[in-house]
Amino acid sequence: MKRPFYGWWIVAGCFVTFGLSTGFPYYNIAFFFDYFRDDHGWPISFVTLGAPVAVLLTLWAGPVIVPRVSPRVLIIVGTGLTFIAFQWFARLSGAAWEYYVVWCVYMTGYFLSGPIPHQVLISNWFKEKRGRAMGITYVGVAVIGSIGNKLGPYLASRMPYERALEYMSFLLLLAWPIAIFVLRTKPQDIGQLPDGKHDPAEIAAPAVLEPPKTFGYLARRAPFWLLLVGSAASIGSIAAVNFHMKFVFESQGFVDQAARDRIWGTASFWVLWSSIAGRLLAGYLADKLPRKYVMLATYLVVAFSIPTLFLVTPEHIGFVYLFALIFGFAMGADYMLIPLMAADQFGLSTLARAMSAILPTDTVAQFWFPNFVARLRDFLGGDYHAAMMAVFGTAFLGAVAIALLPRHPRDAKGPA
Repeated sequence: MKRPFYGWWIVAGCFVTFGLSTGFPYYNIAFFFDYFRDDHGWPISFVTLGAPVAVLLTLWAGPVIVPRVSPRVLIIVGTGLTFIAFQWFARLSGAAWEYYVVWCVYMTGYFLSGPIPHQVLISNWFKEKRGRAMGITYVGVAVIGSIGNKLGPYLASRMPYERALEYMSFLLLLAWPIAIFVLRTKPQDIGQLPDGKHDPAEIAAPAVLEPPKTFGYLARRAPFWLLLVGSAASIGSIAAVNFHMKFVFESQGFVDQAARDRIWGTASFWVLWSSIAGRLLAGYLADKLPRKYVMLATYLVVAFSIPTLFLVTPEHIGFVYLFALIFGFAMGADYMLIPLMAADQFGLSTLARAMSAILPTDTVAQFWFPNFVARLRDFLGGDYHAAMMAVFGTAFLGAVAIALLPRHPRDAKGPA
């Protein structure tokens, strides 16, 4: 008897390791931002500056290191670096240079063990069912990230925040036994074939694609710039909400630390669970309706969910669920639609080249825009309402850019 197909164990393993390496740290480090501010006397503009500086210094790690190292090794090393970063965050001396360095350690861990190695693993094991397998894997980011949303406030209510950071960091090391004992880089490593096929002849030959377009070709096309600007604006706005959410709650009246911790935990938990529904529904609609309109609707929901954050006050705590469900739904749909739209606009053969420009831009916006919002708040005399309205405007600008995309690539304007 042939051994049962091992690919679904790969999906289960990636579900956990992707959640631990990416969702758990990214969606929980912002919980400690107000603790950093209060403990070290840092302004919010400095607290939110470490990540964007580190992005610029470590962005090279993905393209330079990742293609040369086994995905399993990348996951082990990357989660190890993130573990070190969390331990270091708990021991900061208050020096600015140290804060930048620890963020560089964190970002290097993210680039090594985040989306890329998991995408490689799933792509190696699945061809025909790749979309389904990838979708399940990405759900792990929200599920495991949401565990931290409850764990952080729980630990911080019972011990100093530094100890909470230390204890939470040990969960990252759970990725190690899974990477070592469960994950396998390719089905051929254990004598199997993608999708559980038994005969190499059953594997469909890759479609013959036209040669990929050059960067010069893309740069002369308005749709390329519209998608680049639109996605960066929307992702930057989402990140600004995630990074500043706790500070906004404070400005809304949650001045007590314990109350602020609890409302943040509730909001973040339901944002992540709502994002799962958003991802699944957007994926379904993207196969049924013109993707431009699905993406446009998603970006508009991102924009109009932002004002609902200001409905959450100590007197009206119930509005946190309205905000979390709307914002989380749009957030989940947002990220997955970008490569689908790029493929529609530029063709599958040019997808990798287009995304190699769009993804770094989105990453820079994801971490720099929250710092811009912090500086804007300072400029406005500490007015978070006005600063977040600027976030709303940026998100709406992203929707306008998507609205201007041609529905069909042949409608695109630009010189040949």
